Amino acid sequence: MATGQWIGGRTGVCQRLERTNYVRTIAHLRNIISPLSASQEHFEARALHATHWGRLCAEETPEGVNIGLRKYLALLAVISPTASEKEKEILTDGIKKEPEGLYTIFLDGKIAGTTSRPEEFVEKLKSRRRNGNINYQINVSFVPDYEEIHINTDSGRLQRPLIIVENGRSKFTDKHLEKMEKGEIDWSGLIKQGVIEYLDAQEEDSTLVAIDEKHLTKDHTHMEINPGVILGLSASLVPFAAHNRGDRVNFGAKMSGQSLGLYAGNYLMRTETKADILIYPQAPLVNTTVGEEIGLNDHPQGQNIVIAIMSYKGYNMEDGIVLNKASIERGFGRSFFFRCYSTEEKKYWGIDKDEIKIPDKSIAGYRTEEAYANLGADGIVNREISVTSGDVLVGKVSPLRFFGPVESFMTETENRRETSETIRHGEDGVVDNVILSESSTGNKLVKINVRSERLPELGDKFASRHGQKGVIALIVPDEDMPFTSKGIVPDIILNPHAIPSRMTIGQLLEIIAAKVSSLSGVQVDASAFSGVNEADMRKGLRSFGFRDDGKENMYDGITGKKFEAQIMLGPCFYQKLHHMVANKIQARARGPVTLLTKQPTAGRAKQGGLRLGEMEKDCIIAHGAALLLKERFSSDKYIVPICDKCGLVAIDDKLKGKRYCPVCKKSNINDIEMSYAFKLMVDELKCLGIYAKINAG
Repeated sequence: MATGQWIGGRTGVCQRLERTNYVRTIAHLRNIISPLSASQEHFEARALHATHWGRLCAEETPEGVNIGLRKYLALLAVISPTASEKEKEILTDGIKKEPEGLYTIFLDGKIAGTTSRPEEFVEKLKSRRRNGNINYQINVSFVPDYEEIHINTDSGRLQRPLIIVENGRSKFTDKHLEKMEKGEIDWSGLIKQGVIEYLDAQEEDSTLVAIDEKHLTKDHTHMEINPGVILGLSASLVPFAAHNRGDRVNFGAKMSGQSLGLYAGNYLMRTETKADILIYPQAPLVNTTVGEEIGLNDHPQGQNIVIAIMSYKGYNMEDGIVLNKASIERGFGRSFFFRCYSTEEKKYWGIDKDEIKIPDKSIAGYRTEEAYANLGADGIVNREISVTSGDVLVGKVSPLRFFGPVESFMTETENRRETSETIRHGEDGVVDNVILSESSTGNKLVKINVRSERLPELGDKFASRHGQKGVIALIVPDEDMPFTSKGIVPDIILNPHAIPSRMTIGQLLEIIAAKVSSLSGVQVDASAFSGVNEADMRKGLRSFGFRDDGKENMYDGITGKKFEAQIMLGPCFYQKLHHMVANKIQARARGPVTLLTKQPTAGRAKQGGLRLGEMEKDCIIAHGAALLLKERFSSDKYIVPICDKCGLVAIDDKLKGKRYCPVCKKSNINDIEMSYAFKLMVDELKCLGIYAKINAG
């Protein structure tokens, strides 16, 4: 959990650390939520906040209303801490108040002195910082238009490192590179030697930064460490990102955080509310430098599979993907879903407390004997027992909430109700782990992890790292899939229309690079702006006896005929996303209704119904299914006794067997069928003093 103080004294939002996978956890820690509101006066400031080159990721941001307001730090960006009072004193001592000084010196926004030689003052301060005499995160900038010098030591400034350039030459030389490779010098050593320095946005305004050594001139003051540092963590995992359209890199970065993988090595001991684990994850054949550095090979979140870019009988229209059944049987896309259930033995006023045990039959709310069949003698389920929705995991008995004159005469068992912990509706699995512990208040705490195996099924979502997402539209037997002359059968068939419309050329390059990698046994580096180039990969593919564009002759699996066109085929890293049908499928006939309106409850967790709106109603009428409408719209059908004369709801006293009108006292009562929601509206109108007469005729 993390809280923060926003600008203007407003308290930040308390956030839950996301643990979908390893990458998402790290990326979440580098998340920045802008305190600026979306009102008109902040648009310009928001745009400035969102375009800090090398400070905020150029790609990753949400779609919709929060675009630009929620951003992620770029790879090498840091947030400055507050300088100590001692460091501020050292700065203050070096500032002189010259009487004839025209240039005002500001220290953290407060006037600290004046000077008549601003350039000399700024250069001295910068050399002191580069020599290590003052903190490297202190920044200074000269604004000649306003005759001001600003020294910033406060916290919250976004800074990024740059290589210092003097007289058109980079201070980072081959000698430094050799020492770094030998381990004789590290990052902090480069900062101490004045090779690299951190600049904030204000100081960078007075610099000229070169992209690389080829573009260096005598006017340049700094040079980029690597052009790829404009991207954040998630966006840097997209191979050949510079060859894709910008929005696809955004989607690819987003979906790397939604993919299943190995989010933590100790997942069997953890009690996450819900977690997904991919069973056979693999390190990608085509990776980036950032992927290797953050340990993506040790925490993989996808699998290398063979994809063919072709259509298959119209089943992979739009974003549908056709999947090989044999691939699923070999383990592709299999995952485990873990759900944690917990219950606590609470203590109440007096001597009353909950009891974890198998409930007695005399207790209110007692279920059937079959419901408690899986429980041990202590009332807790054992490991490796198969459970389904409604099964009891922990038997628990609680005291009644209220004590009245009747409850005081009840026996001990009658004065208790059943509050057992059960499996959620629509879920099933196997009890994976049972943990007995104590809560912070000293109460007995039981946590149970239930796991369920998830095989890829129709409707499950998969995606490549290039934002090419799609759901399984058809699962085809291996013998019916197309094949190459060498007997290679693709695992996934992707629609060719997905490539030109989205302009994800990076995916085509990944297929060629992965093909070379699988044949050579060497992992390919596809980092943005600095990875391998297309010509080398094509040359490598030709050396292995393949066409340089990755295309091959393929044959129809059903007829055996050769396809006229050549098909692009090769390995590609594919990710299974946590948007699975098993978590989202919702259907019901009759079921729970809300207490007030008698209409079906809302939401899958509450066994709710699907709402049929005006447009759905129009579609059903257009299909001529009027009787279906009659059935659908009578979910809260109710019989109401109505007085013939007054048109008011009558009283039906079942104990005395009398029916009469509360106003005219007459007994001419008719039973009228109506929606309970309408009856509720009539009652609410009565509360307002409005006489709603119902014509029973």
